Amino acid sequence: MTFVDTAPGPARRVRRALCAPGVRIGGLVLLVAVVACAGLFAGRGVTPQGVRAVLLGADGDPTAEHIVYQLRLPRMLVALVAGACLGVAGLVLQSALRNPLAGPEVTGVTPGAVLGAVTATGLGLAGWESPTAVVVAACIGGFAGAGLLWLLAGRDRGDPEQTAVYGVLVSAVLAGLTAVVLLVAPGELGSVVQWLIGSTEGRVWQHWNLLWPWAAFWGVAAWLLAGPLTLLRCGDEQAAAAGLATGRGRGAALVCAVALTAGAVSAVGALGFVGLLVPHLALAVFGADLRVTVPGAALLGAAVVCGADAAAQLLATALDADRLTLPVGALTTCVGAGLLMVVARRRADER
Repeated sequence: MTFVDTAPGPARRVRRALCAPGVRIGGLVLLVAVVACAGLFAGRGVTPQGVRAVLLGADGDPTAEHIVYQLRLPRMLVALVAGACLGVAGLVLQSALRNPLAGPEVTGVTPGAVLGAVTATGLGLAGWESPTAVVVAACIGGFAGAGLLWLLAGRDRGDPEQTAVYGVLVSAVLAGLTAVVLLVAPGELGSVVQWLIGSTEGRVWQHWNLLWPWAAFWGVAAWLLAGPLTLLRCGDEQAAAAGLATGRGRGAALVCAVALTAGAVSAVGALGFVGLLVPHLALAVFGADLRVTVPGAALLGAAVVCGADAAAQLLATALDADRLTLPVGALTTCVGAGLLMVVARRRADER
């Protein structure tokens, strides 16, 4: 049965204009701006009126200026870029592996990056206050986790079901190794727990200066891979028939996804379910044309993480506990798990 748009000519044109990808991208940009403002105004130490006065230059309070410009602003920017990285990384993984559950969290990429950061911290080679060393350690761990999955999958790399099984196994092994490192170096537990849960606390301009060039480079690389990824989503046979070297295309996509994930993990830790669920939302909004969906996933990921961070700060403030901080990773994990159960139930009912 084919749907025929029987609306009058002007109404049809308005409807098509509202459904245009550019309009949707513009709407997402507006959403990102809203959650960015929320992240800047939320939190303790300075009231929203105080933030507004600082931004307008009407308040000369050095403490308020320090909180806004040296703490809240870099934290908000890091949350935006880290969310964008995870959203694009998840979309790239799911497209390359043709697996809707191939998020960074369950393919060994995020657990490997966390293991790298935790191990480097336990050995005294890196720390939460040394972002450069953390980026290097997280990248090594992320590539190691993806490489282990690649080796285990072997000839079944094009099989979504087998790849998902191997991804869960690899993630479990890497999580176990992280626990072993924590047992060997228990004194480092306080400094690494934020990587295990995911937090934007203490993000400063140094983290931003390291993250944004990395994210920009690999984000552009992901967009340039939109064509090969679209072919890989159709299956290896169709992609090969179209002239794509599937092995090299999938390998390049995995390198890009690992790099984006490692950059995000090195900055904010393991944010659960962002890279798994954001791609589904991006595909539902923008469709299968990854030339549009990749930037859409970046904007959605940025909005989700920054919005969750603002919500976590507002919730901690509402609880009126001076020293209570709610890690953004805890919030994304709880909400993401609930959404995943809803999606799973809906698909089960449809069958």
